[in-house]
Amino acid sequence: MRRFVSGRLRSLVVHSLQTKQQIRPQQQTPLFLSRFLSAAPALDFPSSMADKSPSPLTVTVGNINPKVVKCEYAVRGEIVILAGKIQEELKANPDSHPFDEILYCNIGNPQSLGQQPITYFREVLALCDHPSILDKSETQGLFSADSIERAWEVLDQIPGRATGAYSHSQGLKGLRDTIAAGIEARDGYPSDPNDLFLTDGASPAVHMMLTLLLRSEKDGILCPIPQYPLYSASIALHGGTLVPYYLDEASGWGLEISDLKKQLEDAKSKGVSVRALVVINPGNPTGQVLAEENQRQIVEFCKQEGLVLLADEVYQENIYVPDKEFHSFKKVARSMGYGETDIPLVSFQSVSKGYYGECGKRGGYMEVTGFSPEVREQIYKMASVNLCSNISGQILASLVMSPPKVGDESYELYLSEKDGILSSLKKRAKTLEDALNSLEGVTCNRAEGAMYLFPRIDLPQKAIKAAEAEKTAPDAFYCKRLLNATGIVVVPGSGFGQVPGTWHFRCTILPQEDKIPAIVNRLTEFHKKFMDEFRD
Repeated sequence: MRRFVSGRLRSLVVHSLQTKQQIRPQQQTPLFLSRFLSAAPALDFPSSMADKSPSPLTVTVGNINPKVVKCEYAVRGEIVILAGKIQEELKANPDSHPFDEILYCNIGNPQSLGQQPITYFREVLALCDHPSILDKSETQGLFSADSIERAWEVLDQIPGRATGAYSHSQGLKGLRDTIAAGIEARDGYPSDPNDLFLTDGASPAVHMMLTLLLRSEKDGILCPIPQYPLYSASIALHGGTLVPYYLDEASGWGLEISDLKKQLEDAKSKGVSVRALVVINPGNPTGQVLAEENQRQIVEFCKQEGLVLLADEVYQENIYVPDKEFHSFKKVARSMGYGETDIPLVSFQSVSKGYYGECGKRGGYMEVTGFSPEVREQIYKMASVNLCSNISGQILASLVMSPPKVGDESYELYLSEKDGILSSLKKRAKTLEDALNSLEGVTCNRAEGAMYLFPRIDLPQKAIKAAEAEKTAPDAFYCKRLLNATGIVVVPGSGFGQVPGTWHFRCTILPQEDKIPAIVNRLTEFHKKFMDEFRD
């Protein structure tokens, strides 16, 4: 009915205007009527008024922001798109390919591959989202006593006890208090809740800091190669310059200060002002865990060169070797005597990784220290533009940093679930590492932490030439062939960066244990046939 009335009204207005124009042809259409008419769907206009000429504002790849075109994100790139297409074909016809399922080893997305969430975390989240059941007698039988108590504590920190409401732009103060206490317990040094910015995963925090630091292509960020392509993509989007430093594969993906200095001087000679150093520890895609002494060298380098240290520490729970342990860069800096104002340091954490794997909940935070109050105001302003991060993610971040304790009803189950996930990941990492090292022409450093292996493949020249003929990178050629033959999805090393002339791929350790033998068998059989086909 409304459509009929509005259409009729527009017809009357147009008719009235046409009549008046016959009497006063020079008179302009009144502004409010012009807006009314321009807002009307073209369908309701008389055909005589339709503009048949093409719009000059047609959007093409050639006229959108070139920074968007420039940025790439291989983790969900061409091969993953192809995998999705094959998956649809398998649904329509299970016999359409020589395998019955796609095995996704391309992205750190644990729950999509069967990892179960931590019971305590989900109980608290469920109760917070539906607080009306907290007082019901049935709830006592369905939920643990400490999850009920924790839900009440969390809700008391939320205005109106409404998880669907906006919060403070840095995140709920009570939850930041909890996270700060967790950081202090982890590091042994104080943490100020006012230094914390709760974000929708770590990625928005990275974007926020790059927005702050990058003014033009003359500003650069020292970034590890190989690196997680969030950094290369974000630097491109923000119009800056990625200044690479190469991790040493021969020494277990070690970080050499001499290479940092060399790359910094090279960038300066090209007129690039390097603003910050990115360190990913444990490493993605490389899986190494930095030694504490190496971290001290990095902190000292940043101090001497006046660089912001951007510490990506989202895999801090994922350590698989007895001779390595996680130390936060903030802890290392404080142990060296550097205080709040001595070195600008931003630490990133996420609920997507670790043993919790809550990628879809989009929870995370950054701890920002060593910046002036004036700069902090600008960071807060950027956070305010986004209003706030989602409340469920904020709650989950506080739970991760303050899980059940000894004596709590949920503690035994929580510890069993946590240890079960981490010990299984350790087994899977070792099994895949050994399998990869058994393949002809493949070498793989040990998986010390994180969720990935980054093996190097010495490809035959015939394979490299075949890739060139298809106008694709040789490692992408290998990965595409692997997908089409086996259904295994991995990401070519060229999407992460690598020493020129070397070829790699990244493989997650996340498929469940019962899937690992199939991955090993399919990969081994494929690789042998591939090498036989392209042997020089």
